[in-house]
Amino acid sequence: MIERYTKPEMGRLWTTEARFEKMKEVELAVAHVQGQMGIIPKKAAADIKKNAKVKVKRILKIEEKTKHDVIAFVSQLAEEVGDNGRYIHFGLTSSDVLDTALSLQMKESFLVLHKQWKDLDQVFKSLIRKNANALCAGRTHGMQGEPTSFGYKLCGFHAEFRRNVKRLKLAFQDNFICKLSGAVGTYNSQPITMEKKVAKALGLSPETIATQVVPRDRHSNLLYAFASYAAGMERLCIELRHLQRTEVGEVFEGFSKGQKGSSAMPHKKNPITAENVTGLSRMTRAYVQTGLENISLWHERDLSHSSTERVFFADAFVLHHYMNFRIKNLLENLVVDKVRMRKNLDLSQGKVYSSQLLLALVKKSWKREKAYELVQSLSLKLSPKQNLLEACLLEPALLESLSVKELDQIFSGKILSETLKSLVKKYLESLSKERI
Repeated sequence: MIERYTKPEMGRLWTTEARFEKMKEVELAVAHVQGQMGIIPKKAAADIKKNAKVKVKRILKIEEKTKHDVIAFVSQLAEEVGDNGRYIHFGLTSSDVLDTALSLQMKESFLVLHKQWKDLDQVFKSLIRKNANALCAGRTHGMQGEPTSFGYKLCGFHAEFRRNVKRLKLAFQDNFICKLSGAVGTYNSQPITMEKKVAKALGLSPETIATQVVPRDRHSNLLYAFASYAAGMERLCIELRHLQRTEVGEVFEGFSKGQKGSSAMPHKKNPITAENVTGLSRMTRAYVQTGLENISLWHERDLSHSSTERVFFADAFVLHHYMNFRIKNLLENLVVDKVRMRKNLDLSQGKVYSSQLLLALVKKSWKREKAYELVQSLSLKLSPKQNLLEACLLEPALLESLSVKELDQIFSGKILSETLKSLVKKYLESLSKERI
């Protein structure tokens, strides 16, 4: 089922208006603390809090002349406040406001994403439970190897998802930073205690050591965490794309009433959501390169990072939000064909159980080399209509070690199915110890 992306919460957090509002939030917090500390008059701080209002059109008009967005922003707020407006931005440099406001945008964005991660976690677990016993082929090099279950296969993707969420949470925490140390980070214009008080008021942490800007290694680490998360989702989607191929046909994306797959071929049902996520992952990785290059600024700072950040931060956050929307929709509406999975297993003519047969012979005191040679020989000599179990029943040397009942047990898949079911159960039980 395909749904429209009708929840642009993330987009609203990264608009020009939202950016200026966060900048205002920083300026108000600074003025309040400065008033308490006697750095500016308390009356000025009160006036700033009461009258400062963001008017984007006016800011942009002033910027046409100043060619400097922060100066235009401060000038516009000062106009609203009146005489005491001169105390807005007192002792600050532009990056103090810009970088701290960016941290506030990230913090608010984190809350939106965290809810998505929690929802996705539940969708994953539901799909795993439904398919714990769905035996299917485990493949290596694109070829059938041994049986697994679709539920257990999903456990691996879910565990990776959880690891990536953990990385993201740590990276976000590393970016909730307040930087108010002035032009080259030396607190030349106001005391370090002011920064600490404002940081606490805003729910941020003071920067350890800043130049004129928050060090950009913090940003690049978050961008990497986004990219790692996206790569994990891409791995899941590539798996689902392969399983949807006509020759495999084990799972299918939901297909809503009236949906069309191709303008020329009416029969088509394409893995469009999984393909979409693959493309989004490529975009996410591209942001990491720019983020890394932004670390190396001249001396205490230059402006080379600024233009790129105005693009990739909004893009990266909206993209991640949209990717989560598409993944949730994909998993909630995924059609799993368990019958086709078993049929595909049968295509191997029982050869997917060759490793279990090998181990059973070794347990019966066969030398591994001899057992391997026999099982390989039987597997490669099968006629098109013959099953490996049938070939085993015609092999006297093998029957001297393994009974018909033991062979039936190996080739039924029952033992493996119970093992996989137990593994899935243990995995899901372990999740209660650590929440998203």
